[in-house]
Amino acid sequence: MADEKIAEGWKDVEKLLTKGKTNGALDILRKIDPDGKEATTLRLAGQATFIQASKSNSSSDYRKAAKLLRDAVKMNPRDKQSSALYNQILNEMQDNSISETVFPRLTNEGTPTPAGLFAIVAALLIILAAIQFVQTDDEFEDAEAVMRITWTDDSGVLHDEKITIALHRAEAPIHVENFILLAEDGKYDNVIFHRVINKFMIQGGDYEMNSGSGGYTAKWYGYCNGKTTNSEGVEYTAETCQLNQWALPSEHTTGLRHGVGSLAAAHAGLNTDGSQFYIVPSDSNPCWLDGDQEQAPNGVEGCVENKNKDCSSSSCHTVYGTVTDGLEYIDAISKINTGQNDKPSYDVTIVSIEITDDGVVDGEAWYKFW
Repeated sequence: MADEKIAEGWKDVEKLLTKGKTNGALDILRKIDPDGKEATTLRLAGQATFIQASKSNSSSDYRKAAKLLRDAVKMNPRDKQSSALYNQILNEMQDNSISETVFPRLTNEGTPTPAGLFAIVAALLIILAAIQFVQTDDEFEDAEAVMRITWTDDSGVLHDEKITIALHRAEAPIHVENFILLAEDGKYDNVIFHRVINKFMIQGGDYEMNSGSGGYTAKWYGYCNGKTTNSEGVEYTAETCQLNQWALPSEHTTGLRHGVGSLAAAHAGLNTDGSQFYIVPSDSNPCWLDGDQEQAPNGVEGCVENKNKDCSSSSCHTVYGTVTDGLEYIDAISKINTGQNDKPSYDVTIVSIEITDDGVVDGEAWYKFW
């Protein structure tokens, strides 16, 4: 959540925007959130630039505003104001025949016109500039986490090993951010893998109860135990939702699928993802957890496509990482003896998780788009 200084700045910006003072509003936003880390900052910056574009009818300003609003929606998909403004500017750009990229006519029936050679050079410059606006995933790349795990095998031998995990931030930005925030806050330190099933997965991350019955998100993401509104239809906020009910929206449709070494979110229903996760060993293929597949019928090994699956009654789990080194240790853990509720006979403990790369691509501050 934004701190008090930023929140007060947003209020001042909203007042200026109602008066049409866009330059002053943008100046405040640059001061209070120079890196554009808050979705509200991007939405207000986009709104201010949208106002300027509507007055100047500048294609450049329209594209800048659209980029800011698109990023705001991506950062907080539940922000109805950002979504409404983004749709509004897209409609206005369409009415004004303003596209996101402009490719001039370079040839006449396959032959360059006299101005064609100059147009080619100009088009290349336009394409390079347009790329800065149309790319949506370039701000993220794979992050990296190093997880140190200790366990005692069935022979009584103590193991202390590290595994490396690539965190796919571009594909599942919300889950990766939550995982990173929890790890950096030390929430996963000394937390056990409370559930281990041979040839399936190992599950942990319940920093609250260490049993599989707890664990919530690092910050407020708009979901309270899978819901956005209460029984009376009133939208939940961080203040009206109990802390231990804070949850993540699912990102299971990103295209990432379960496979060997997958790191995925455990949950108790759609949009109830919290801090718990599981890792898939090399002899498992739980593809039915992808959301659009199911186990093959009649005992046939593997899965078959089923696009009609309903996530309200089926498993739809978000994959957001892959083990890149140390998978043999995950395999070893998956085979240890377990007792009641699939709990290992000897604790398998996450000593620590170190984030060695946050996956955020360094670039210019958001306000430098204009």
